[in-house]
Amino acid sequence: MKIIKNGDVCTPAGFAACGIKAGLKKSGNTDMALIFSETPCESAGVFTSCRFAAAPVKQCIETLKKGNKCRAVIINSGNANACTGKKGLENARKMAELTAGKLKVSSSQVLVCSTGRIGVPMPMDKISKGIEKAIASLSNKGGGEASAAIMTTDTFAKKAAVSSRIGGRNVTVAGMAKGAGMIAPDLKGLHATMICIITTDADIERGFLQKSLVESAEKSFNRITVDGDTSTNDTILVLANGVAGNRKIRQNSSDATLFRKALDYVTTQLARQVVVDGEGVTKFVTVKVEKAASEKDALKCAKTIANSLLCKTAWFGCDPNWGRILAAAGRAGASFNPDKVDLYFDKTCAVRKGMGSGIPEEKLAEIMRNEEFSVRLVLNSGKSACEVWTNDISYEYVEINADYHT
Repeated sequence: MKIIKNGDVCTPAGFAACGIKAGLKKSGNTDMALIFSETPCESAGVFTSCRFAAAPVKQCIETLKKGNKCRAVIINSGNANACTGKKGLENARKMAELTAGKLKVSSSQVLVCSTGRIGVPMPMDKISKGIEKAIASLSNKGGGEASAAIMTTDTFAKKAAVSSRIGGRNVTVAGMAKGAGMIAPDLKGLHATMICIITTDADIERGFLQKSLVESAEKSFNRITVDGDTSTNDTILVLANGVAGNRKIRQNSSDATLFRKALDYVTTQLARQVVVDGEGVTKFVTVKVEKAASEKDALKCAKTIANSLLCKTAWFGCDPNWGRILAAAGRAGASFNPDKVDLYFDKTCAVRKGMGSGIPEEKLAEIMRNEEFSVRLVLNSGKSACEVWTNDISYEYVEINADYHT
């Protein structure tokens, strides 16, 4: 597997993209992206579990359920088109129709994503003109512009790409993502704000592509949290156009294993970038729970610790208040014996058998001054483990979100 430095969604063969200004953002920055495949794609998606799922999420789900091969994804930033009722869904469908008409493809081959403020009607006049501009701007070198155009409070564009020899051909998997706040994805199969688009030139079975995405998302995007809030718009889409000409990738084959490795690399890298770019983040924290009775128990503890405001604010202040971590684990609903629990900051033991190890607090505080460190909770109750990536909560996070609406 070869990591492609500065790769983007146009790195796989047969894709074009762009990022343009449609006038949706007060800042005047680019705010609309389009990704297009020269050939029809096997497609897959996972979406938010939020009951207030946005109109574009509904449009994607209904489109993918038709089973058609898709050609394009149109994405706008600056307006989430969420909590906008029937009109919002009509507008999401209209975005697909407008894009399809200009590209001369079927509207059932176009997927729609939106991100931005919730509850604001879509300015369809700007959207319509933006789509025309986007189609005229498509380029096989436009991947970088597309990844920048979908940003909201992000501070950098998130991209990843990798290639691998699969089925006798070089196959490339690449992706872009956005997300900095309202990040605690709970992505399900076809039953953020985080948006991720993955492109690949692999020839692959549709069913296996969907299964791979669900499993890969579970081990990557479903293992991150910035602030514990699940968005109305969380979406991951994969387009596979088969241009690489490889032997078709099928489940339970050596080719399937290689593809999964490439896909997992891309989703993991993008998920980590989302946490690094979390709103106001100064620390990247890996929460590891080991020797749990079950993976479910390990995940409960890890996510409860990672979402604890008391833990996250202590990490910001470099305060080694390990009691907050134990308290979070204790209320997580997991099964373990508190008298057997050990806790480490990186490799330094802070708690042994449920009690302080006697390590000077200054040594722990020194570890927490690093931009990246780990919190490792060893339950000594079984053989299961889990890892979650999170961050601290700073003054800047409060400022960003206190002023976001106004």
